[in-house]
Amino acid sequence: MDVPEHLGHHEAAEALPLVTESAVVTEVEAMDENRTEAVEDALAALFERNGVGDWYRGATRDDGEGLQGSDVDWDAVESRAADADFPATDLDALGDLVARHERPYPSLLRVRVRLEDDVDFDFAPGQYATVTFDGHPRPYSIASSPTADELEFCIRRVPGGTLTSDVFQYLEEGDEVTIRGPNGEMVLDDPSDRDLAFLATGTGVAPFKSMLDYLYETGRHVVDGHERDVWLFLGAAYEDDLAYRDAFRALDREHERFHFVPTLTRERHLGEWDGETEYVQRVLLKYVAEDAVDATALPEGLRAFATADPALDVDARIDPGHVDVYACGISAMVEQLVAATRAIGVPDDRTQFEGFG
Repeated sequence: MDVPEHLGHHEAAEALPLVTESAVVTEVEAMDENRTEAVEDALAALFERNGVGDWYRGATRDDGEGLQGSDVDWDAVESRAADADFPATDLDALGDLVARHERPYPSLLRVRVRLEDDVDFDFAPGQYATVTFDGHPRPYSIASSPTADELEFCIRRVPGGTLTSDVFQYLEEGDEVTIRGPNGEMVLDDPSDRDLAFLATGTGVAPFKSMLDYLYETGRHVVDGHERDVWLFLGAAYEDDLAYRDAFRALDREHERFHFVPTLTRERHLGEWDGETEYVQRVLLKYVAEDAVDATALPEGLRAFATADPALDVDARIDPGHVDVYACGISAMVEQLVAATRAIGVPDDRTQFEGFG
């Protein structure tokens, strides 16, 4: 499957028209949380239930202030856990918790940029622009609506990434960046009587934030007096990895026919998450109308989810023949998302998708 990509295409991005040499950063805000304490508590509980609580105590600094990544040989700890015959579920949890413990904070940013007063920057919801800071260009989906006064970008720290390292270490309010663009072919279609389903993983939700804001600000969610059902399926590891989660939950409260369905694969390690936990393409199938899909005809890996009960109490269901689908995220995941939509009968001309990474 040919998934269109934009992140990583630096040469193509540099060929985009120059919009402004001196856009000004007006806001830099972390969207994730520093959950080190919760991770350490979860690690301590994991060691304790396996009867090796001293491992945690041995990994604590001399001053007793808690686990510090620089103090712990995590590879040795995980190897020791395997030798001690920890259950497979606990070994998996240990690996996830170690990765979260070592993750830099912040790892998810919203960055707002104000263009020069004499610059007209017209873009369609879903497009991207290239941000250059300290000589390093990188394309980012525009998360703000075309109706907004400023551009907003949703940026995740990429280990070893060039621009993202600079952004997270040095970018501050008042800094100047260069903007090129816009570009991108995954854009919001003209209003129709069809419902909408947005499928995203991670920062792949950024173009959908732009589309959704524009959709509701301009009244395009209502066509011929009928309010369309609009779905957002967003997958992440932990709850604080859900970019714009508060805004999407507010939309869910304000609009009866907007349905926000987050799914978290690792949040269970840290809390009492009672929502969806499977990958987005699997969760999608739970909310498709049962009489619209022959579950026995689906690929084996998806079959069981077509008849599984949803975690959320939503009366509406998706009709594959009456919905426009948009998918964005890591390319490998987008391929699986699109394969799932095709398997349930969404026509190819009713699906738009874009990948990165």
